[in-house]
Amino acid sequence: MKDIIFAMALRNVKINYLRSILAALGITIGIISIASMGMLGTNMTYSVKDSLSSMADKLTVNPYSGKGGGGGAPGGGGTTDNLTKAQYKNILKVADQYGYAYGVHSIRAKVQKGKDEWSTTIYGLETPAMKRVLENISEGGYPSSDGSVLIGATFASDNNLEPGSKFTVSGQGLKVAGVIASRGMSMDLNTDSAVVMTKSKYESMFGATDEYNQVNIILDNIDEASEAVNAIDKQMNRREEVVRVQDSSRFVTMISSSVTTITSFASLIAGISLLVAAVSIFNIMMMSVTERIREIGVLRSIGTQKKEILRIFLYEATLIGVLGALAGMTFSLIIGYVFIQVMVGNTKYFFTVDSLIHLPYAMAIGLVICIISGIYPAWRGANMDPIEALRAD
Repeated sequence: MKDIIFAMALRNVKINYLRSILAALGITIGIISIASMGMLGTNMTYSVKDSLSSMADKLTVNPYSGKGGGGGAPGGGGTTDNLTKAQYKNILKVADQYGYAYGVHSIRAKVQKGKDEWSTTIYGLETPAMKRVLENISEGGYPSSDGSVLIGATFASDNNLEPGSKFTVSGQGLKVAGVIASRGMSMDLNTDSAVVMTKSKYESMFGATDEYNQVNIILDNIDEASEAVNAIDKQMNRREEVVRVQDSSRFVTMISSSVTTITSFASLIAGISLLVAAVSIFNIMMMSVTERIREIGVLRSIGTQKKEILRIFLYEATLIGVLGALAGMTFSLIIGYVFIQVMVGNTKYFFTVDSLIHLPYAMAIGLVICIISGIYPAWRGANMDPIEALRAD
């Protein structure tokens, strides 16, 4: 009897194929919307993590600028705006256990080339730190003397500078040794529009000998970021807050979380299309029950049980759902791929498990909605009085 019931359900779907296709189309659109939004969210999240991964393994330590100042020895309550030599050494005691640490001088200063004058950021770094941190030199090389400097890619292009070009900073002439390739946004050094000189040259021009605006730490293991932050905080802020430690990995996590939240909300909005499809299927199934009242009466009169009538209509709803789910999966792969290529710019993570898992999720949701939409019409058809059903026109 089970095969006969399924065959009857399949026959009814084929007889009303146009109506069935339109109902399945609603499910297809809903699945495409949910799956595409899910895959887009995954690909955007991974792309954001990729673009920010170069800054996720860094910590920055700055003097606390709140009440009480940030200078002096740990717990000493100094008043300068820089990290002192003693503080720097204390930070290194902890930081060296977790990665590579280096001090940074920085200041805004006037730059002049010919008659043009403007203000930009000037960094002072130890030569070993310069070579370790600024590896991406696109033109020229590293400074061979205190009179030569590195400049950022944007600084170079905006001012028509190249290796060998000369300009002045705070009235002192400097020569371009090399150009740093664009690094984009960074938590440690924003060099694209900056000038980077040796520590000794910086101190001869701006003072602050052996005092640093901040200490940067490149972690050997990003998973130890929280541990490193806590260790530095414990070392430096025993009695009062002397330094502030910023963990760039938290910034990356926050941005990734925001992207995920936005795309999840978009998926929720897209899911409304499945509710519309559910109403459409409910309406179609109710019409199917109404049109086949006499057929139901005949089946009941020859001994067909209520649960078998119920299964006929549930099978019909399931067949429509399967048809829509399969079409939705196919079109989701095509549309999702194109959509992600346009929105994200690459499909590097499209065929990963985390991305494609949204397909079976969306198909399952669509199929369940189909079955739920068919429950009441199926129950109504199964519980019709067979005598009244036979009398129907």
